[in-house]
Amino acid sequence: MAKLSLSNIGILVKDRRGSKGIREVAKEIGISSATLSRIENGKLPDIDTFSKICKWLNIDPAEILGCKSITQNSPAVNTNTMAVHFKADKNLDVETMQSLTHMIMKARQMIAERLK
Repeated sequence: MAKLSLSNIGILVKDRRGSKGIREVAKEIGISSATLSRIENGKLPDIDTFSKICKWLNIDPAEILGCKSITQNSPAVNTNTMAVHFKADKNLDVETMQSLTHMIMKARQMIAERLK
């Protein structure tokens, strides 16, 4: 299995899908086959799709995002904390960093709300 990371989510899905058809697996996940195809080809999913894929893969979204597991009692992570981690990537432009930070914060918020 591929390394757990957001950049490898398409590989993770493709590995798990195996020889099953893309339409069949997309239906299992609850997304369109076109969306599944885009993700397997390296595109990042939106928050809702990311959540569905993590559920289908049976993995904690925090593992993919590289952060601690999200629980009702976990402290909030601020954007400055995440920005420090993104600075390690010298090829990451500011707009992408801001978009990823926003997506991660939204994912954490959605997951925390579902745990209530």
